[in-house]
Amino acid sequence: MSTSKHPRNQTGAAALVVGAIGVVFGDIGTSPLYTLKQAFGPHYGLVANHDTVLGILSLVFWALTMVVTVKYVTVIMRADNEGEGGIMALMSLAQRRLKPGSRSVYLVGILGIFGASLFFGDGVITPAISVLSAVEGLEVVAPQLHHWVVPVVVMVLLALFLAQRYGTEKVGLVFGPVMITWFLALAVLGVVNILHAPEVLKAINPWWAMRFFAEHHFGGIFILGAVVLAVTGGEALYTDMGHFGAEPIRRGWYFFVLPALMLNYLGQGALVLEDPTAIVNPFYVGVPAWARWPMIFLATCATVIASQAVITGAFSISRQAMQLGYIPRMAVKHTSRETIGQIYIPAVNWTLMVLVIGLVLSFQTSTALATAYGISVSATMLIDTLLLAIVAGELWPRARNWVFGLCVLFVVADIGFLVANAAKILDGGWFPVVLGIVLFTLMRTWRRGRELLYQQIRKGGIQLDTFLPGLMLAPPVRVPGTAVFLIAQQGMVPQALLHNLKHNKVLHERNVFLTVKTLNVPYAPKGSRLQIDPIGDEFHRVTIRFGFMETPDVPLALMRSCDEGGIHFDPMDTTYFASRENVVASRRGGMPVWRDKLFAVMHRNAAPATGFFHIPGNRLVELGSQVEI
Repeated sequence: MSTSKHPRNQTGAAALVVGAIGVVFGDIGTSPLYTLKQAFGPHYGLVANHDTVLGILSLVFWALTMVVTVKYVTVIMRADNEGEGGIMALMSLAQRRLKPGSRSVYLVGILGIFGASLFFGDGVITPAISVLSAVEGLEVVAPQLHHWVVPVVVMVLLALFLAQRYGTEKVGLVFGPVMITWFLALAVLGVVNILHAPEVLKAINPWWAMRFFAEHHFGGIFILGAVVLAVTGGEALYTDMGHFGAEPIRRGWYFFVLPALMLNYLGQGALVLEDPTAIVNPFYVGVPAWARWPMIFLATCATVIASQAVITGAFSISRQAMQLGYIPRMAVKHTSRETIGQIYIPAVNWTLMVLVIGLVLSFQTSTALATAYGISVSATMLIDTLLLAIVAGELWPRARNWVFGLCVLFVVADIGFLVANAAKILDGGWFPVVLGIVLFTLMRTWRRGRELLYQQIRKGGIQLDTFLPGLMLAPPVRVPGTAVFLIAQQGMVPQALLHNLKHNKVLHERNVFLTVKTLNVPYAPKGSRLQIDPIGDEFHRVTIRFGFMETPDVPLALMRSCDEGGIHFDPMDTTYFASRENVVASRRGGMPVWRDKLFAVMHRNAAPATGFFHIPGNRLVELGSQVEI
């Protein structure tokens, strides 16, 4: 039955659209606070005359149309990894379609990791510039409150990060209505201001954008460093697709968010055409005097919501990266009994808090901070386009030609944005670049270090198939219960088993060699979740598979095995054995020594696999060993 004929379906679809408006569009929805103001800032030296204003507005309109509407909302959202989106999901989707172990898979992995690193850099800047822009409205209402702007911003951000441990489930219920009110206010303000100078509607004609470039020649490309601020948050639409689905996001964008944003941008332009001095802060100058205090409050709420979306997005990306083996395991806490996707990662939260508040204290104003904003966004958008081309070539044979044609246009636009923002590196753009490089180095070091660690374990290990027959020729004393040995390398004798035999000289009645694998899909198919292979004498090989969006709860998966006709695991009669390696850097082949030492530090501070897999501490025996890499 179609949605339009089913009231219950209509209600559910409407709720998803409202939810998407409340969560997905926060970043891009608060861009009107600073985009036009930054375009006419001293950094670019533009004069707010008729032709320049229309040219900038035309660039903003067509950037929103091409980058957000066409690229992300219409095209990239078709590349869903079993309903999930985001650069990590797109990367794993592209890798699955390439030859395993090939150089192409390696290069796609590099692109995805670097894009994820840049996404984190964008996530650091977004809360700082958004909340700063909102609170700077105090300077318009009461200039004497100028010195209170930064302290108020710091207090708002502190409260936001301190509240993360409690989850967003209850607060999230008001996100939708608040953001709907915000977008309605944007649209109303835009219409009111457009009526003062309807001439501004001509900016929809792309001729004004082309005329701007014709008048400013090659130097005109640098204004894209400000125009890109209007499309920041476009990638978030794709990242949050798994929470709401593509269709609710598309509907919210096409019919509500995009019209509201464009009306407000055009309204700001009309205000500047009427009074060029309004360019100091065209958003707040365009608000009637009686409504400025309520608008400051509403804008602050909207920017907090935008920041919340970025923070939860960072939690989600971090969990995906952990599951795919790109960053060390960290403590992950669930903040909702009903919604598994609502998580809190303390290490990520506190790192973000320090970086965001540090940015606010360093840059002091949104104008200064805007110089650091944009380059990570532009690079991420370029990487998304390249990954899209790979996915289209492998998955969409019928649409391949027209998608490739669009990708060429997208690459031209992305490179233009990247070049324009590269000019701001010395003025603050260096920060997200350095942060991205640091994160990329950490992720690559962790990935490569784990490969070397497993190689060394495999070299010094014993094959299980040759060890067990010899062991059973003169079996040790067997004690009641089940022993589960966690092993990363299938087919190898666990170090924990060898230590247990050497020191305790006993063998459990039933022994399970358990390997946990993370698939390149969001959720593991039900039929392939658990694989049990008996190998005789009450020894079993067990493989548990999780998707990169799932919580790897090993005891729960093992308990469910008896429901599927597998081994019966009594939680009170099962002991888990795990080995914890102490990594030592050496000068042997592999990584440079400094990266070996870095990996050793990361490995030492990573959360134990046992905690990450939800193995109860009172049923766990950990045995250590030293490994040189």
